[in-house]
Amino acid sequence: MDELLLRSLTPSVLAVLVRRGADFAAAEDAVQDALVEAVRVWPRDAPRDPKGWLVTVAWRRFLDATRADASRRRREDRLDEEPAPGPAPAVDDTLQLYFLCAHPSLTPSSAVALTLRAVGGLTTRQIARAYLVPEATMAQRISRAKRTVSGVRFDRPGDVSTVLRVLYLVFNEGYSGDVDLAAEAIRLTRQLADAIDHPEVAGLLALMLLHHARRVSRTAADGSLVPLAEQDRGLWDTGMIAEGVEILQAALARDRLGEFQAQAAVAALHADAPSAGETDWVQIVEWYDELAGLTDSPVVRLNRAVAVGEADGPRAGLAELAALSDALPRHTAVAAYLHERDGDLPTAARLYAEAARKASTLAERDHLTRQAARLNAGLGS
Repeated sequence: MDELLLRSLTPSVLAVLVRRGADFAAAEDAVQDALVEAVRVWPRDAPRDPKGWLVTVAWRRFLDATRADASRRRREDRLDEEPAPGPAPAVDDTLQLYFLCAHPSLTPSSAVALTLRAVGGLTTRQIARAYLVPEATMAQRISRAKRTVSGVRFDRPGDVSTVLRVLYLVFNEGYSGDVDLAAEAIRLTRQLADAIDHPEVAGLLALMLLHHARRVSRTAADGSLVPLAEQDRGLWDTGMIAEGVEILQAALARDRLGEFQAQAAVAALHADAPSAGETDWVQIVEWYDELAGLTDSPVVRLNRAVAVGEADGPRAGLAELAALSDALPRHTAVAAYLHERDGDLPTAARLYAEAARKASTLAERDHLTRQAARLNAGLGS
């Protein structure tokens, strides 16, 4: 791979996109995406016209981003800044589209991916990150889903569980701050809860409300991440928390436990604690046990390792962590935190720095870098 060639072509490719009408910031992002793609593709399939290849790929990325942003803005124009409590407004066609994209001819994972891309406005990269798979793998999955449903009649809507999975992933993308879709996901889940008497629908709505209630406390004024233990609980929306807890209690009373109810129970225990030090970690571990039995998810087991480290001590948490793949997202960050709590500060500092290099977002990278710097400063004094 000729990195000098890529660097030399970057200004001219950027100029072409700007002349075609792209604003500079969007054009720059698209060109960077094209360069990343070139690094991946060119070693095994070098183009005869490198500049033309970069212009074509960058322009396609710019158009994809523009369409996704326009779709998001159209949805946001229909929303208030925060989702209002109480009954849902008149139902529009969006929720029906979610059901139609969750077509019975698709596997649940393919239906979720297609819906997130076609209706949710998420990029292939964002969907791949949510599924913990490479972007190329997700692109192939979405392409196969499109081919599967091409020519079929969308007169048999998919099942509720698939739609719930889509709504949850859309909410998570909005909650992460990459795409502001959290309020839209809550709005649609309220509609679904009004239309369907299902404990898992209620569980998902409760989970969303409990997480959304502390959204303003998750970042500082400079945009940096604020860990849960350090958040100003006075900023949490107590009304939204109360609504989420009430919905959850009604769902749990039906004795039909599902993964969203279990996740909401964990969130409720965090929300109920007056301070981080008063969190009932023993109960949280028990709920993660329930959740692991329902999903067998490695991410759930990673979160459980953190909870065990809080309930039974950091060495117990590290023992749980040792049984999990170190390729899991946040595995290294969790290891750093547990080693710090165990008093092994040199190892913790090294792992925080390593986790920062693996971070998927700038905010997460900066947070982990600051953690490493804080420990290194203490070790040097």
